[in-house]
Amino acid sequence: MTPVLIVLNAGSSSLKFQVFDMPDGEEPQLVWRGLYEGLGGDARFTVKDASGSILDESSWGQGEEIGHEESLMHLIAWLREHQEGRKLVAIGHRVVHGGATYSGPVLVDETVLQALEALVPLAPLHQPHNLEPIRIVRRRLPGMPQVACFDTAFHQTQSDIATLFALPREMRDRGVRRYGFHGLSYDYIASILKDYDPRLAEGRVIVAHLGNGASLCALRNGRSIATTMGFSALDGLPMGTRCGAVDAGVIFFMLREMKLSPEAAERMLYTKSGLLGVSGLSNDMRVLRTNAATNPDAKRAIELFIYRITREIGSLVAALGGIDGLVFTAGIGENDAATRAEVVDGLAWAGLTLDESANGTAGPRISSGSGSSVWVVPTNEELVIARQTRSVLGDTQARLAS
Repeated sequence: MTPVLIVLNAGSSSLKFQVFDMPDGEEPQLVWRGLYEGLGGDARFTVKDASGSILDESSWGQGEEIGHEESLMHLIAWLREHQEGRKLVAIGHRVVHGGATYSGPVLVDETVLQALEALVPLAPLHQPHNLEPIRIVRRRLPGMPQVACFDTAFHQTQSDIATLFALPREMRDRGVRRYGFHGLSYDYIASILKDYDPRLAEGRVIVAHLGNGASLCALRNGRSIATTMGFSALDGLPMGTRCGAVDAGVIFFMLREMKLSPEAAERMLYTKSGLLGVSGLSNDMRVLRTNAATNPDAKRAIELFIYRITREIGSLVAALGGIDGLVFTAGIGENDAATRAEVVDGLAWAGLTLDESANGTAGPRISSGSGSSVWVVPTNEELVIARQTRSVLGDTQARLAS
């Protein structure tokens, strides 16, 4: 039988999944992908084949208790009905935080799970949801190998200085340092750049992962040198609903003068800020673009987003000692030509020039001239998780499938 694995990415009310064939000696091959959304309420299930055609859809009413456990077991049952000579051999999970301990993927056992649970205070809005499916599988499918793949791991190549805050030593001893996130996305871009430009893959590249979550990463020879996110996924660029970098004094103001509880302040910074907070309209760049001509706040939100991207790229150019290429990826980066054009225009000082026609069709190369090149490269975090899960399993996957 052909071994397959499931890649899971769990949110607070959603469960994204992809299913990969694992042919011996070949790249993992996507078979199905889908989503459970509205968990805890009006839950919906959609699954598509590798080409994007819908294969099946289901929905549950408000009175039906459909959470992560029910959706995961529904997925396992669906796979059994459609396995067609395939056998599930493992599950790979996106886990936001691996702390300082995990510099790569790891096979989950009780010790690992406890270590990851101890990191919840470092990523309180992400880590609990990432770990929930792991607990469910350990309870409902005992013996099923599970591999945790971390958004922080890719940035472990950064220097000690690049990860340091100017805080007392006791804070670092408690885990307060710069970690960086979106590492699975940056890992994929680093792995695929050679297919676009072999020399660029070995050079000084800044990758702009621009989506509802947004960050930048400086790569040298495919390794992370610096990134805009730090201790938490709040840092760096403004995002859909997250504030990005903010003076720590603002937090004290929120607590002392606005009389917000720590929990209320956290909610404001994570869920009511960013593009949504500035515009007062939406966290969706498409909505903001549509309304920018008539809504000054929507226009201001876009301008702030672009300004902060170009400003932060400047700091990463300094960290790299120059720039050979810029890569746009993720939802906004891959699909919003206007954002790409505005960012490149703001980087004319760095020798970047735009090919407007290529930008309109998303390239892949969207620069002109002989200066630093600019690219649009779709990311694929799920494939990275599949690769990493296979790497951890090694030769055991063939045995498990037999």
